[in-house]
Amino acid sequence: MAEIETGFLNPKNYVNRELSWLEFNRRVLGEARDRTTPLFDRLKFLSITASNLDEFFMVRVASLKDMVHAGYKKPDIAGMTAEQQLKAIAEKTHELVAQQYSTYNRSLLPALEAAGVHVIERHEDLTGEEGEFADRYFMEEVYPVLTPMAFDPSRPFPLVRNKTLNLAALLKKKEGEGELEFAMVQVPSVLPRLVLLPSKEGSCRVILLEEIIERNIQQLFLNYDVVTSHPFRIMRNADFSLDEEEAVDLLEEIKKQLKKRQWGEVIRLEIEEKADKRLLKILKKELSVEEADIFEIPGALDLTFLMKLYGLPGYDHLKTPFHKPQPVPALMNEDDIFTNIRKGDILLMHPYETFDPVVDFVRTASRDPEVLAIKQTLYRVSGNSPIVAALAAAAENGKQVFVLVELKARFDEENNILWARKLEKAGCHVIYGLLGLKTHSKITLVVRREEDGIRRYVHLGTGNYNDSTARLYTDCGLLTCHPLIGEDATAVFNMLSGYSEPLNWNYLSLAPLWLRSKFLRLIERETRFARAGKPASITAKMNALCDKEIIAALYEASCAGVKIRLVVRGICSLKAGIPGLSENIEVRSIVGEFLEHARIFIFENDGSEEIYMGSADWMPRNLDRRVEILFPVLEEPLKERIRRYMELELEDNLKAHVLQPDGTYEKPDRRGKAPVNSQEALCRLAEEAAALERKKWEPKENGRVFIPAAGEPDAQ
Repeated sequence: MAEIETGFLNPKNYVNRELSWLEFNRRVLGEARDRTTPLFDRLKFLSITASNLDEFFMVRVASLKDMVHAGYKKPDIAGMTAEQQLKAIAEKTHELVAQQYSTYNRSLLPALEAAGVHVIERHEDLTGEEGEFADRYFMEEVYPVLTPMAFDPSRPFPLVRNKTLNLAALLKKKEGEGELEFAMVQVPSVLPRLVLLPSKEGSCRVILLEEIIERNIQQLFLNYDVVTSHPFRIMRNADFSLDEEEAVDLLEEIKKQLKKRQWGEVIRLEIEEKADKRLLKILKKELSVEEADIFEIPGALDLTFLMKLYGLPGYDHLKTPFHKPQPVPALMNEDDIFTNIRKGDILLMHPYETFDPVVDFVRTASRDPEVLAIKQTLYRVSGNSPIVAALAAAAENGKQVFVLVELKARFDEENNILWARKLEKAGCHVIYGLLGLKTHSKITLVVRREEDGIRRYVHLGTGNYNDSTARLYTDCGLLTCHPLIGEDATAVFNMLSGYSEPLNWNYLSLAPLWLRSKFLRLIERETRFARAGKPASITAKMNALCDKEIIAALYEASCAGVKIRLVVRGICSLKAGIPGLSENIEVRSIVGEFLEHARIFIFENDGSEEIYMGSADWMPRNLDRRVEILFPVLEEPLKERIRRYMELELEDNLKAHVLQPDGTYEKPDRRGKAPVNSQEALCRLAEEAAALERKKWEPKENGRVFIPAAGEPDAQ
């Protein structure tokens, strides 16, 4: 590519990725604060912000602290050292947490009260009847599970596990003038945190488990008076590193590292606001927590419990109506999936369309006597995965089954270890990823013997082989038997399982060896066309954009006149709308009912448009440290559907947020425009397409007969 001007690489032209992520979580919080959002959806969004923040601390903040401990001084792309980032993060996260609890206390709790849902925040506020119920529940259900732990010269400070909720107390012996003593008890995660209280019909009263324990805490320390008690919670460093070259058994090494998460460095302490200072002093000292990492919480700790509140039955009228994923029109017939794929490539759009065809693809292959082999990569799968069950069945049916299970998928390691073991026992050939790389690509290859020889069927996707998240995440997939894509798919698996590297690729592009250069060439081509006065534009959708080389190329393209429209859900280190730098770049983020997860890239190419989809974001980790796949969409009808998909997202003025030159995000100006919610529009399009396909078939006396729609040939 042409040499990038020095100005494009200036740190002042970039946004720190961690601060950009916090800005994203603020957008999610904005959905919880938006009074036009259904009440129970607002609870869900607030819960998501809390869960997001937990993971952010355990991974990103933990990583920065490791850098500081190691004396790492190199600045990031925005010119900030790890120490500077931690200082800025502490300030922003305290602001964010304050906003979370302002939303919870001042907006959501009163709205819940008005809707007949009463969250009892203090056990002192229980009625007499409710108090009796709580005490009885404690003695019968809770007390047998609890383990009070003391701290004194004969007993070390108890292990406080990562993310667990605990009650800390200061005790005094009933007799004598002894010093205050510290004790704690973990709120058991095996019991429901949300406890339903007896209430009249049409009303719902709930209390949190820790309040019931605190009400009865004296029962745990009968020879002492409880002077004070307060709930607290910690986050530990969960970002373990592996020396893969030294590990004799990667699976066993990961098991060891998972245990270490329970006693990694404490990087955040949450404690009830106005907690006894003597208690806080002990926790601060024993847990080695810095002042900036202490969060005094004005309300219930760990707002992820709101997801349980969201799940209460009987309140569907306070939620966004559930969208049922629609059948895929190309598969709405009596042919098997292989016959349908031979008719032409099939585009899948989840969750607007069902994930069932992906499961059916593997399941049918596992049973088909003509299928010789199935090969698949697995990054994150569901707890009871039908795909894993189908792969195991395929091996038991005598087929060659190769599965790459990525053990290093963060927070899914234990789940993936279980699946890997199950697949091995069924007779699958399983590998655990590649040395030094995460395999994040989503690809399945089915090799089938047919009348005219061996044919390869391929599924490629932007999201995980997870039937649960496929109902919540927006993703795209492609089913094809294009022979050249089949050749490439075979080459991918030969690379993963051995040392075979193809001399050239037909259609697929892989990271970490070829994908970065592919993207840079595509961006540079648009830049050349723009300078020559030819049609040039880039429309792209991804989860995150923070790769410096890609951003610099986009800046150069913008200055050449390329119109660039980006839909970036989360982190965006690019600055948009800056004169002389990025005035031709528009960035928007969509936060809606579904989590935006698809990766789509459209290059105008002087009128010969090229459309790609893939598993990679524009991040250094995706382009340099992961196995990722980019694949083209070749058939015009499928291209048209993707164009419409992207146009709807670019027209969204209800759930979209547009990046401003100052780095903030604002909702689009809706004056004079019809309201557009892209996710709702895409749900309707999927429903209409399925309904139209159903109308083509009408029951007749002698079976089902094809009724052509207007403009279609009279052929079955």
